[in-house]
Amino acid sequence: MGKNSLQIQQLNSKMQVVATMKKMTPPPIGWIKAVRKALGMSLQQLGNKISITKQSITDIERREKDGAVTIKTLREAANALDMELVYGFVPKDGSLDALINRKAKELATQIVMRTSNTMKLEDQANSARRIKKAIDERAAVIKNEMPKILWD
Repeated sequence: MGKNSLQIQQLNSKMQVVATMKKMTPPPIGWIKAVRKALGMSLQQLGNKISITKQSITDIERREKDGAVTIKTLREAANALDMELVYGFVPKDGSLDALINRKAKELATQIVMRTSNTMKLEDQANSARRIKKAIDERAAVIKNEMPKILWD
């Protein structure tokens, strides 16, 4: 993986920790309201800790439930509740390596198939085995070089 392999390894390690939380669903009423209620804390008390009104806390709880709250606001609320905000990204492919492999294979397939179609038109078609080998070789080069086009 050439260029960023150490960075990718370090991020993968962090993402694996976050990945264990992927299946956890937030409380239907949102974390802020759920924790506040579990602690028996009133809107006014939480508002006082953040120096805002109870109406503003209600608005924050609603925005969190709707998915429209900022990370800064979540961090402030968590701090006021004596909690820490934890967030992160988890690749849908399971790891950054798997994501890069998939994208490299997709790009390699596009490149090789474009060439293969041109060769077919010129009556010089390759076998399926040769095309697969060419895709695998091209994908390895792409993974090593990590060109910006990989993310288009």
